[in-house]
Amino acid sequence: MLRARDAMDRSYAQPLDVPALARIAHVSPAHFARVFRATFGETPHRYLQRRRVERAMFLLRETERGITDICFDVGFGSSGTFSRTFRDIVGQSPRAYRKQAAATGVPTCFTMAWSRPSD
Repeated sequence: MLRARDAMDRSYAQPLDVPALARIAHVSPAHFARVFRATFGETPHRYLQRRRVERAMFLLRETERGITDICFDVGFGSSGTFSRTFRDIVGQSPRAYRKQAAATGVPTCFTMAWSRPSD
């Protein structure tokens, strides 16, 4: 399970599916999905989404790149899915998050600690 999670952390922007991750963990896809959720408290898909959103949060705070560019760079296939997932995990839109993050002017280490998504 740790190998698969590490692969997701390393390659979050790549298309990863449960069968590919199960091969990395050397188990069947069904067993992988069950054990991953029991071990880490969320499905593999949700974990990957959260990692992508965390990276997007960093890019929104630290760069002036466009939201659509960030969406595709972190591995989302459409800006609609990105915005919906971002709002679901963070609680606000990417645009609102960027405005709020720019207004704080707090060092990145504090921002990351306080704004880490809980889902």
